[in-house]
Amino acid sequence: MQTIQPLLEQAQQAGVSIRTLPDVEKQALLRRLAAVILIRSEDITTENKKDLDRMSDEDPKKDRLLLTDARIRDLASSLEDIAALPDPANVLVLERTLDNGLLVQKKTVPLGVVGVIYESRPNVTVDVAALCIRSGNVCVLRGGTDAFYTNTILVQLIQEVLKEFNVATAAVQLLPTDRSFVMEMLTAVKYIDIIIPRGSEQLIEFVRTNSRVPVIETGAGVCHTYVEKTADLPQAAAIVTNAKVSRPSVCNSLDTVLVDEAVAADFLALLAPQLLPYAVDVYADPLAFDILQKNNYPHLFAAQPEDFGREFLSLKCSVKVVPDVQAALSHIQTFSSRHSEAIVSRDTAISERFLNEVDAAAVYVNASTRFTDGGVFGLGAEIGISTQKLHARGPFALEKLVTEKWFLRGNGQVR
Repeated sequence: MQTIQPLLEQAQQAGVSIRTLPDVEKQALLRRLAAVILIRSEDITTENKKDLDRMSDEDPKKDRLLLTDARIRDLASSLEDIAALPDPANVLVLERTLDNGLLVQKKTVPLGVVGVIYESRPNVTVDVAALCIRSGNVCVLRGGTDAFYTNTILVQLIQEVLKEFNVATAAVQLLPTDRSFVMEMLTAVKYIDIIIPRGSEQLIEFVRTNSRVPVIETGAGVCHTYVEKTADLPQAAAIVTNAKVSRPSVCNSLDTVLVDEAVAADFLALLAPQLLPYAVDVYADPLAFDILQKNNYPHLFAAQPEDFGREFLSLKCSVKVVPDVQAALSHIQTFSSRHSEAIVSRDTAISERFLNEVDAAAVYVNASTRFTDGGVFGLGAEIGISTQKLHARGPFALEKLVTEKWFLRGNGQVR
């Protein structure tokens, strides 16, 4: 293939068939897709194994790539959840009649053709396709080579169901993984209405720098948890452990623990035995290093400057002891990716200050950052977590896959 332009032209032309599909049909289509994914789960896991066999066990992306039976059931459940959500398109936002009798209406409409570039997460294929179908959008997907076989069968199943419902199969397309086509995608202003990169900081930076198509950034998460001196320390240890180990390869997992100097010795003594069973590598500043060493924590390294502001995406984290809340806020301001940040504290005033001063898409008090997720927030699913401020921030989900359009009806008015 010399160019992906024919595929993009087909995507643009498919817009009408998905945009005009009645709401009840879109719901039925997604429920049918959920059933098909469950029926074909064995085929999906077979293709997924081909991808897994090509990836090193040491690669932190391997967990993102893996589709277990439970995760496939979660995909089907997510489709059911999305089907049950209200269609965000065709909503009347404003209506007025001007003095000259001209009827003016503003309605929500689909964005059009949504291009998504992502790495190693085949669940994104289903989530994006479902969200776009539900909102009347077309999607063109450029998944990573790591998930080639898995993405191929998932899109094949989606297209089979689209065909059942007489929707153009080009409404959901998987583009070739050849990197030479990425720049063509990023400059396809005639065919693609928005580009959403989901993956590493390097991927997002590349798309941001090179795209002529408008970009919504999602993905990179450098997440902190600050243990303030009034914190319930057992609670804090449980929150930090959950945020780090429950699924370390995702963007809402913890990267850096900030702990108040007044409670550092007691807190780290509680935290160490909870991290130990998971063999979490801890990159500690001098004060934290000394405390953890005295507690015989074996997976301990002296932190380097680059270990702060680093998205680990694995069973690794950094720890820094800070003198007070101002130092914690300053550290977060410097190193945060504006994704998810948390404080553990029993001081209401300090907690409110943290909520109001920290500039991030999601800010927590006494809870794990692992909750930053479209499904958890009741949005059905997400394309990613947006860390920017225009159009969407936080879980970029169904409600944000629309723009606005003005409809005007007259009977001969001229100006």
